[in-house]
Amino acid sequence: MLRRPSSPDLIEFDRKAFYALAAECRTYAAELANFDQDRVNLKECHRFNAWLTHLRHYDRLAPRLAAIALARPVARWQVVTLLVVVWVILALALPGVVNRQWYMVLLGGWLFTIVAAFFLPESLYGTTTELLEAKVLRVVDILLEMLDSGALEFTEAAFFKAKENLLAAKAELRQQIDLAHRPHNGPIL
Repeated sequence: MLRRPSSPDLIEFDRKAFYALAAECRTYAAELANFDQDRVNLKECHRFNAWLTHLRHYDRLAPRLAAIALARPVARWQVVTLLVVVWVILALALPGVVNRQWYMVLLGGWLFTIVAAFFLPESLYGTTTELLEAKVLRVVDILLEMLDSGALEFTEAAFFKAKENLLAAKAELRQQIDLAHRPHNGPIL
């Protein structure tokens, strides 16, 4: 009674779709390397969410991808803009409601909150490029597990080409995640 009925819009995940997805993962991994790892890229967050939603329409992938959360497209400028708007509303609404001392304390505290927002890492409220790469890496790992299980019965040439694409995507994503954790004070010799 509490079970969800199977979705009628699920698409069969066949060898052709798998092969195309393996090549797409490789391209996607290379494209993510072009962005700042510590920043939220709204366009890429929306792109990932659309891609993940598309992947969840495949019958064999849907249950395996259910644990991967969608990206949070919230950038620092959006948070700061919201805080500034609230600060302006407080500045306009509070003078007649509270005495002058409380007014100054509240506005000063809120101004401190606005400044503090610049020092918080963006990963607290949004999905950075590094986190997107980690999510794509999870998708690649799931595809590698499916490929290695032999469930899709690839020909030998198609198997190795799909595996090559997935391993290249995995290597690129791991390298970018590793580079994001290195110190930003210059090259490591």
